[in-house]
Order: sequence, then C-alpha cells, then structure tokens
Amino acid sequence: MKKEILFVLFASIMLIGFSSCARKITETGKGSFYADKFQGRPTASGERFDQHKMTAAHRTLPFGTKVKVTNLANGRSVNVTINDRGPFAPGRIIDVSKKAARKLGMVDAGVASLEIKYKRRKK
Repeated sequence: MKKEILFVLFASIMLIGFSSCARKITETGKGSFYADKFQGRPTASGERFDQHKMTAAHRTLPFGTKVKVTNLANGRSVNVTINDRGPFAPGRIIDVSKKAARKLGMVDAGVASLEIKYKRRKK
C-alpha cells in the first residue's frame, strides 16, 4: 500500500514537472506562402529552400522549431519546421512552403487567416 502511494506521488510530481517545462504559445494572423522563384535559394538557416518540404519562415522563432499551423477558414492543419526568417509583408505572421499551403487549402487565395501553435522553453 505504501509503495503504491509513493509511486502515484512520484508519478504526479514528474508529470507536473515535465508538463511545465514548455509553455504553449498561440499566434493568430495572416499567413502566406513562398513564391516559386525562391525554390533552391538559400534560407536564413543556410538550408536551400525546397517548396516540396514542410517548412516555414517566422521572424523570431529559433530555427528547427516545430509549429502547428491551422487555416481558420477550413480547419485544416499541418506541422512545419522553421528554417527561414520572414515574412516581411506587414501584418503577416508566417510564410509556409507551397506543400504546406496546398495541405492548408490556401494556394488559390494566396493569403489566409492562420493560427500557429508552438512550445517555447522556459528560460
């Protein structure tokens, strides 16, 4: 009986500790996708841009950050990895690759209302 109580207490402490290691952040705003002319060009991270990969640009997130992007108009979501800086158009929060834009259903519109979610580590 004592072992079970100690195990439950230990498991609870570990669960609380690990869940508080990262804060979930949500941003909402306009997003767009890269034009075809950027295919093969170097990104700010040093990688070559590939419109067939699930990548994105964000102004401040560290390279390698995994971001969940949701199109608020249709509810479609994708996961992308930040590998570039931008967008530089006023009012935009993220630029996604063409592959991500297709999956989000935003290629025809060009710009969509998006929600992005990611975890930020405690400092």
